[in-house]
Amino acid sequence: MLETSARLLTLLSLLQARRDWPGDALAERLEVSPRTVRRDVDRLRELGYPVRATRGPDGGYRLDAGSELPPLLFDDEQAVAVAVALQTATTTVAGIEDAALRALATVRQVLPSRLRARVDALHVTTVPRGRGRDLPRVDTERLLEIGQAVRAREVLRFDYDAVSRDGADGPPPPPRRVEPHHVVTWGGRWYLVAWDLDRDDWRTFRVDRMTPKTPTGPRFARRELPAPDVAAFIAERFRRPSWPVTGEAVLHAPASLVARWAGAEALVEELGPERCRLVVGSWSWTGLAAMLGMFDVAIEIEGPPELREAAASLSRRYAAAAATP
Repeated sequence: MLETSARLLTLLSLLQARRDWPGDALAERLEVSPRTVRRDVDRLRELGYPVRATRGPDGGYRLDAGSELPPLLFDDEQAVAVAVALQTATTTVAGIEDAALRALATVRQVLPSRLRARVDALHVTTVPRGRGRDLPRVDTERLLEIGQAVRAREVLRFDYDAVSRDGADGPPPPPRRVEPHHVVTWGGRWYLVAWDLDRDDWRTFRVDRMTPKTPTGPRFARRELPAPDVAAFIAERFRRPSWPVTGEAVLHAPASLVARWAGAEALVEELGPERCRLVVGSWSWTGLAAMLGMFDVAIEIEGPPELREAAASLSRRYAAAAATP
């Protein structure tokens, strides 16, 4: 049988891992009587943990969220996971640098010496993907606003800065209206998966390009994704072929038109009624540049530099060929 202090920690760990625990089940796991479980629950309450008794045929206990944060209990794997998460959280979320460092220092201070040495040895340095290009960082408040709309199942309205509008004619596009479903990360970027009410279809939106509007709209009944889960949905939308080279460009054409001819392995991101971003691969940079030219629309090559060089080289070859009698 566990000693009282060890038993309290085990009891707290069980309550944290599961929403409701029948009293008899706790007694069986701790190898004590239900009366001892009741006394241990009272001790946890004295320490500040809001343990609530639940009614029902079996009766039981639930650990509720309290107004104050009592001491947390982490096992070894959880402590290491928290340390890694805090070290890498600042790479794509802005405004939490100081808070993350203070939280990491707080966690480290209360760790036992054996585990503190392991965490100190695990120093994570995150390098942005791509050729020197930093990934966009998402504002914390923006993430919270969008996450709240997802949780409350309320229609979300937002301006979407798909691309820079420098030199664009006409007024800015109207706000988007969506039923938010999930906030996900993919390739270091944050996305919102949502049902677009104006386009009557599922869409993914870059969170760093969204500016939510308040108040939110009416509540809605959540729709079923056209996939087993959100992970499968995102993997299908953003799947990448094993091409030797991959590049991206903005095409001045509707996403529906580009998607029809770009192939099932390409990623087409809608940027507006007549603009879209195409991420696609090919067997060579020259082949990729030639494929982009087949769309016969204005093109803005976003990268990488090899694709721009291939397009410039191809344009010189075409110009020379056109000048030949």
